[in-house]
Amino acid sequence: MTSLHADESFLEYFQLPHDPFAPRVPGFKFFPAQRKSVLAQLRHLARYSQLLLLICGPEGSGKTLLRQALVASSNKQAVLSVVLPGQDAANRELLLKRLARELGAVGDTLQQVLSRAGELALAGQEVYLLVDDAGQLQDAALDALMELAAGAAGARLHVFLFAEDDLALRMEKLASGEERFHLIELQPYSLEQTREYLALRLEGAGQDIELFSDEQIQEIQKRSRGWPGAINQCARDLLVEFMLAEQGAEVGNASRFPRKHLLALMVIVLAVAAAFMLQDRDDSPSAVTDQAQVDTGAESIATPAVPSGAVPAIEFSGTQKVREPAEVQPVIREPLAQAGGVEEIEEQGGAKVDVSGAESVPSEEQLAKAESERIQALPLPPATPPVTAAPVLPAAQSVQPASAVVTAVQPPREVAPPAPAASVKPAQAVPSGAAQVNAWHLQQAGSRFTLQVLGSRSQASAQDFARQNGADFRYFVKMHQGQPLYVVTYGVFSDRAAAQAAIKTLSAKAQAGNPWPKSFATIQQEIAQAR
Repeated sequence: MTSLHADESFLEYFQLPHDPFAPRVPGFKFFPAQRKSVLAQLRHLARYSQLLLLICGPEGSGKTLLRQALVASSNKQAVLSVVLPGQDAANRELLLKRLARELGAVGDTLQQVLSRAGELALAGQEVYLLVDDAGQLQDAALDALMELAAGAAGARLHVFLFAEDDLALRMEKLASGEERFHLIELQPYSLEQTREYLALRLEGAGQDIELFSDEQIQEIQKRSRGWPGAINQCARDLLVEFMLAEQGAEVGNASRFPRKHLLALMVIVLAVAAAFMLQDRDDSPSAVTDQAQVDTGAESIATPAVPSGAVPAIEFSGTQKVREPAEVQPVIREPLAQAGGVEEIEEQGGAKVDVSGAESVPSEEQLAKAESERIQALPLPPATPPVTAAPVLPAAQSVQPASAVVTAVQPPREVAPPAPAASVKPAQAVPSGAAQVNAWHLQQAGSRFTLQVLGSRSQASAQDFARQNGADFRYFVKMHQGQPLYVVTYGVFSDRAAAQAAIKTLSAKAQAGNPWPKSFATIQQEIAQAR
């Protein structure tokens, strides 16, 4: 889309010490409220859940920054964090060897790694295993990680996988309907969060958000769909596009003149034009004088008497007449003086003519002054308007042809101050009446299972679904991402296998939600966490 030259020169053009939209800027941290709630959720689940935690989002969604924040916010005395790239632990053998080496286990089997984790837990230190680019892991390695998260005999690892969305489908197949992992999906930035993100990026490079207009910020949000990595690329492309348009060149052309070179070229062109005009004016009187001297040698010129108060006329060969005004006013060639970079030009003159009635030949000085006055009377070329640079980025700029020498620049547009950031809504409390709604699920034995059919943010929807499908359908309320979630369940079963078999007996409407077995112990734990 842009040339290498444009990529290098836009920093100088906008007076930026470094690229504010580079993927990695040292010291840059932007953690909006929605990411803080995800971080709190991860720490909560790591403490109370024995399931693997899968964090999904597209490329450039901020997964790496979230992983860094999770490690940085952990108590180093109580948590041992082990970070592995997916490519270095792609298969089961490599994974266990790396873990054994990082933890100091006596062997690299799964049981020996768990045993070492148990020793560290007795010493007061939990193990956080964080895997970046987990989509590169093979199925056997993923299965081993779910076993390490589940643990055995009180020894377990807190496993966090960071990957793109397609890994969730693989994990569901490996789990075979069992509850073996939690899925946390990252959400894109809102328009106001995108504005805050851009402002913080520009602030680190010595600029502010006024470099972009409101329309351009909305365009960045539309192109990027709110994902941080795409926001960086779209904002950078927009700056480069504007720079190329203002330089009067077609976007994508690799041969670009920097702005300072264009200004220097314009000054040179104006100076050369002014020099030619001055030279023409200086040469014309001498040429007329030489011609007059030649004609004088051939024949005499008669000068008639001029009455008092009349304006005398000077006549010489070639039938040219120059009328001498009674009072010659100074002529200021201001546009030409400005273009040539010289002082104001002021000329005065008046040829003295012998009016005694005797024949006389005008002197060389008189002829020169007369011709100078004639030249002054000629119309001047139009003045070239001064070129000014627009200090702010306009919403739209037309691209001038590359052949134009001087490009007219639009005056700077006032940029409206950025709108105040929208306040973040606090997490909602558990709705009243939740104890009565949850009573039935709390009374069941924790070792028994039920089928989780669907979840809804609307209590009325959950009630209607349970009432329409029969008495064995009930619902409970828990908190999910800071808001109440009403979960519909079906039946009571002695074990997971019986619950799994009962899925085929459900109606098509109930099966549309992909029901799966869930223990009452897990449900009761979720209810307790929401209080």
